[in-house]
Amino acid sequence: MTIVVTGATGQLGRLVVQHLLTKVPADQVIGSVRNPDKGADLGIELRHGDFDRPETLAAAFAGADKLLIISTDGEGAAERVRQHTNAVQAAKAAGVQHILYTSLTSADTATIVLADTHRPTEEVIKASGIPYTILRNNWYFENDLGTIAGALATGALATSSRSGRFAPAARADFAAAAAAALTTEGHQNTIYELGGPVSYSYADFAKLISEAAGKDVEYVEISPAEAKAGLLAAGLPEGLAGLIVDSYRAIGEGELDVPRGDLEKLIGRPALPLREFIAQAVRG
Repeated sequence: MTIVVTGATGQLGRLVVQHLLTKVPADQVIGSVRNPDKGADLGIELRHGDFDRPETLAAAFAGADKLLIISTDGEGAAERVRQHTNAVQAAKAAGVQHILYTSLTSADTATIVLADTHRPTEEVIKASGIPYTILRNNWYFENDLGTIAGALATGALATSSRSGRFAPAARADFAAAAAAALTTEGHQNTIYELGGPVSYSYADFAKLISEAAGKDVEYVEISPAEAKAGLLAAGLPEGLAGLIVDSYRAIGEGELDVPRGDLEKLIGRPALPLREFIAQAVRG
């Protein structure tokens, strides 16, 4: 069996590769990356594969039995869907037998802007006729490392999420789930809603930061405009700030409040609790 992981030098991709190497020999794992020079430490074969240059993907995917397409971080939904479509078409031409794709919670029904990438990509994958596994990842704990740092510095955690709840998990646990689905049977034509088994609000975050730091951290509800202004003042780009504020809206409307057992079922152990993640972040 040969497994190809796209974006293998990225934050999620590296973790997927690390988990794969605990399950299968290194010669069964290949990374498809834009710059192979950056991944020499991974200990696997790296091939040049650029979703913006589909002519590179035939060689990158050659011989692959299973392909994990890690969603790209392009400028907008249209660009990302185009990139993903290039990858799916190349996978079909290469004779890939199983595509796995990192999607988003409730991508088929969610109104969150990020779903505008994942919904059509899922449709392209299904239309390809290749057996598939959709890994619909909820929010990453790591997305809020800046939120935690800011709360520690100011004593306040402010969002416009309207006390909504969501079911985040650690990036390493999402990576472990992908590795499990790549190396075990029974996942074809399946959609997994992956996230923590418990949902949280940002008020819960504030309480756990207070507990870990031994100091008061207050949760403050602010308007979307105030949230965006604060993110811009912190140095975030306009587009990213807009995505985060839209994510707060979706959280407030319950779109990411999908605690399920799929993640722990795949990884075969409890997911890292938010309390432990925050304690680690506070300790630095």
